[in-house]
Amino acid sequence: MTASVSPGMATTGSGAPLPLVALPQGELLTVNIDQIPLLKDMVAPGIHVQTLRLDPEKGEWVILATMAPGCELPVHYHTGSAQVWTIQGRWEYKEYPTQPQVAGSYLYEPGGSVHTFFCPADNTEDTIALAWIEGAQVSFTEDGTFHSINDAVSVQYLTDTAAAAQGTGPVPYIHGGAAGVTNS
Repeated sequence: MTASVSPGMATTGSGAPLPLVALPQGELLTVNIDQIPLLKDMVAPGIHVQTLRLDPEKGEWVILATMAPGCELPVHYHTGSAQVWTIQGRWEYKEYPTQPQVAGSYLYEPGGSVHTFFCPADNTEDTIALAWIEGAQVSFTEDGTFHSINDAVSVQYLTDTAAAAQGTGPVPYIHGGAAGVTNS
């Protein structure tokens, strides 16, 4: 469903006028985790993703990741900030061995942060984390050669491709631009 939005006046619950609102909200944009498929191995082996919001115009992407013990990503940097709330389990960056991220941790990374993500192989449970990322995650191999890029556009492609391959049907994530919930 997509809300049609145009500039207009907003009012309080009692009908009192408010200042001109550029893009009034016609509905809440809500998705339910229970209705979003867990796309297995979407970005790397052992990293399963539920896509919550993608905004290619602003370069923002929000995902809920369920990560198996031993999974990892190549060394990468972020072109924008990243925020990660760890809900369950533990993950780390190889460059910061004394700062593991555990259940309840909130991490803010400024743009330009460079690190190598992994979930320790000795974890006794999957790790679950909510990530809100602005811009791109640019990855490299150990010899410094370009490996891959993840941004809102590529995550949209990966979401659609993985959903089709895994037979889950369309993923109802919130999308940017003409805001709404998509069934891409």
